[in-house]
Amino acid sequence: MTSPSEQYARWAAEKELAASELGAFTDRYEFALDDFQLSGCRVLEGGSSVLVAAPTGAGKTVVGEFAVHLAIAHGRKVFYTAPIKALSNQKFGELVDWLGHDRVGLLTGDTSIRPDADVVVMTTEVLRNMLYAGSSLLEGLGFVVMDEVHYLADRLRGPVWEEVIIHLDRSVQLVALSATVSNAEEFGAWLQEVRGATEIVVSETRPVPLWQHVVIGDELMDLFVDADGEAVVSHGPGVRGDRQVNPEIERITSFSLPVDERSGGPRGRAPSGRKGTRGRHRPRGSGQHKPPHLRTGGGPGSTHGSNRPSTVPRPARRPEVIEMLDDADLLPAIMFIFSRAGCEGAVQQCTRARLRLTDETERREIRRVLDDRLDGIGVEDEDVLGIPAFRRAVLDGYAAHHAGILPLLKTVVEELFARGLLKAVFATETLALGINMPARSVVLEKLVKFNGVEHADLTPGEFTQLTGRAGRRGIDTEGHAIVVAGGRFDAHAVGSLASRRTYPLRSAFRPTPNMAVNLLDRFDLSRARETLETSFAQFQTDRSVVGLARRARELEDTAESYREAVTCDRGDLSEYAEIQERITAREKTLSRARAAADGDRTRSVLGSLHRGDVIALPGGKRRGYAAVLGVDRHVLGGPQVDLLDTEGRRRSLRPGDVPSPPAVIDSLRLPSQDSLGSGKVRKDTAAALRRSLSGRDDPRREVRARVDRTPSTAANDEELQRLKAALAEHPCADCPELSSHLRWVGRWRKARLDLSGVQRRIEGRTSSLARQFDRLTDLLQELGYLEREGEELVPTASGLRLRHLFSDRDLLIAECIEHGAWQGLDPAGLAAVVSAAVHEARRDDRAPEAIADPAVDAALAASARIAADLQVAQSRHGLDATPPPDPAISAIVHRWARGDHFAAALNGSDLPPGDFVRHCRQVIDLLSQLTGDPQLGAAARAAIGSVRRGLVAQEIDR
Repeated sequence: MTSPSEQYARWAAEKELAASELGAFTDRYEFALDDFQLSGCRVLEGGSSVLVAAPTGAGKTVVGEFAVHLAIAHGRKVFYTAPIKALSNQKFGELVDWLGHDRVGLLTGDTSIRPDADVVVMTTEVLRNMLYAGSSLLEGLGFVVMDEVHYLADRLRGPVWEEVIIHLDRSVQLVALSATVSNAEEFGAWLQEVRGATEIVVSETRPVPLWQHVVIGDELMDLFVDADGEAVVSHGPGVRGDRQVNPEIERITSFSLPVDERSGGPRGRAPSGRKGTRGRHRPRGSGQHKPPHLRTGGGPGSTHGSNRPSTVPRPARRPEVIEMLDDADLLPAIMFIFSRAGCEGAVQQCTRARLRLTDETERREIRRVLDDRLDGIGVEDEDVLGIPAFRRAVLDGYAAHHAGILPLLKTVVEELFARGLLKAVFATETLALGINMPARSVVLEKLVKFNGVEHADLTPGEFTQLTGRAGRRGIDTEGHAIVVAGGRFDAHAVGSLASRRTYPLRSAFRPTPNMAVNLLDRFDLSRARETLETSFAQFQTDRSVVGLARRARELEDTAESYREAVTCDRGDLSEYAEIQERITAREKTLSRARAAADGDRTRSVLGSLHRGDVIALPGGKRRGYAAVLGVDRHVLGGPQVDLLDTEGRRRSLRPGDVPSPPAVIDSLRLPSQDSLGSGKVRKDTAAALRRSLSGRDDPRREVRARVDRTPSTAANDEELQRLKAALAEHPCADCPELSSHLRWVGRWRKARLDLSGVQRRIEGRTSSLARQFDRLTDLLQELGYLEREGEELVPTASGLRLRHLFSDRDLLIAECIEHGAWQGLDPAGLAAVVSAAVHEARRDDRAPEAIADPAVDAALAASARIAADLQVAQSRHGLDATPPPDPAISAIVHRWARGDHFAAALNGSDLPPGDFVRHCRQVIDLLSQLTGDPQLGAAARAAIGSVRRGLVAQEIDR
């Protein structure tokens, strides 16, 4: 029973809330706001900025929407920013539903709707550009909401977020919405430093309880149990600290799981032993595969261990996993598969298994949506877009979702999933970024993904982001995260990953040429350098130097103690160790020289290849056998060889792709180059190639038999032999304790090496961004984009043009314009060259097609030469090199801009339609930046019209 004073305090608080803007705002909702939501809103109403960090699905956008409410109530503007266009479009629709069309605008790279509205949704890049341009739209701005602000850790686009936070007028209240990060206090401290009064609101509690499971064979098992074997919640309401990994899982997985057969099985047949529907719809929730804690009469976390066979079953196939979830009433589900091909393969496997998750009523509604949304797609384009297969899969209740799919189809998938009509979506991790597609369950097929450099284990932060989708607030009473057990499954490692919530936010900020000229156009040199020093990157760096200095002192003491132990009564052990080091260094030098000679021989061999040669590849990025389709001996970094492999795929080969020269082992008669654009012709040619290779199965052996490596010179190297002789004659060489002595030498060396590394890091981190900026401004002066005016640096006319170029290759594009490399091109030609300037190469890119336009060829060649010269200059100034233009899909853009229909433009290409549409958006974005150029403006405007048509225009204008 509450006391009178407590009752009065509650009454006073309710009265104060009712009289405030927050009270008026909360009347919109039929439910009470959570404490963290109320706290964030009260901070804004008090006049401060706020950082809100909360789990996915917790409802942190409520605080952003309160900023919208406050702005309207106070007659101010509010900008709502998001990292990607899909999120901007989604939020635009939500705000229009709330406020009406007249009050909400949208600004993305290719869309402008009511930019002078009271509430404008935009991508973060648009706001950054407005700040640098001093746009009049900034007048009267009271609030900026930055949704998904943890995106500032993104290597390519993250710096834009910091630029906005730094340059935004301090009178503007900032609402930073972030996923739960482990260093929210550090990020908040930086915001306070650069923005002024900012409060931090952190919630680590999921609104919906999360259960963790593992699929082993055909069994769905609880990952966490208590001491009595009862399943327990891992996160959210009801979480318990006494949980442990289910010992039954440990018992089963103590056996070695067989090789992953998930993608195996004969094509066109359902997986053997599947308890499937064979095309019949089965009522969901029969419970056969429910985890124990959900079964009626089910026992504790163990699962009928006495009846379990003594061998571990094979990993469940994708259709089997979905059926298992369907049976346990755990759909809708998102299965994260970390490759586009894997997502498409999952849909095909479900189709072959005749999996059906929808009833007739749902199918009728899905068909109505498909007919309405896909009405604008021409019949001639349906096959290249995969529409028939898409329709079949969606009607059965499942679909893929990844960046290679046409954006229109992704939107349809999102709509149907949100409405509960789609039951399973196979997605790449990009789906975890903010798009509102919560599910009852999330499945992780693997706990390893390719991070752009290597296949690496998922981090706890990534695991948290992905599983955060599980459990729909207001719909589900609980969410479920499921891991499919594969080879070498480690239950404790999964348990640790599922328990930790570590997700540190790390800045990706760095100065760029565009940033430099914009800063120096607005500020003097000293102020520009100070601005960089206020970045979150430098803030984190300065804090880390304290810890590094402490580590350096520890290593100094350690190295000294090891040095004292480095003694030998036979002679000077340090001298002996130094000779060893010199021998190692000389052997490495000789090895590098041998590798360089091999590289020269590889370039020579590649340049000597001819069309029709059949070659064996020794390894590296390319291995196996292939037929040569053509050789470009003049490409930058070449020669570049266009290959057809034994599976009918076109691949490119450059010297760096193989460790040693390939071997020519045969020749093959090839069809014409034009006919190889047909997938059927390529498959037939690959079949002929396989027949010609009958009996050959070891390409490395073929290479070793035909191509000798550059011989080693170590045996005849005078310096190396002299050092080895000196080592053998040294007095310490005969010491019986030499092995023990050398172990102390190794420890001493390692301590010295570690100390040297820490000292370099300290030196490099202190004012590191300012030093990068100085190197960059030196380069920009050399190239004529900046000039000295007394002690100051100011942009030249060329620098002012660079100010308006926003691209990862901004300086290269500016150089191409300065040197006239793109002048004289027709609209289609300019679009093709711009395509090369914006294309981000993928690992599976094929060799570029030739474009039958000498002017385009000349422009691409000139751009490549300019890129090479720029890289030399950047290297001279100690800067990272700008990637050269990549014309991998320029020919496709050229055909599209020339007027070909969608299917004809992509003919002969394996480029996914979604990638092409997204690429066209990037082309249009850069072309729009060129419309003000006196030499290129007319062609750029015409090129925009040529590219922005058909499906591309439909996607942009939606």
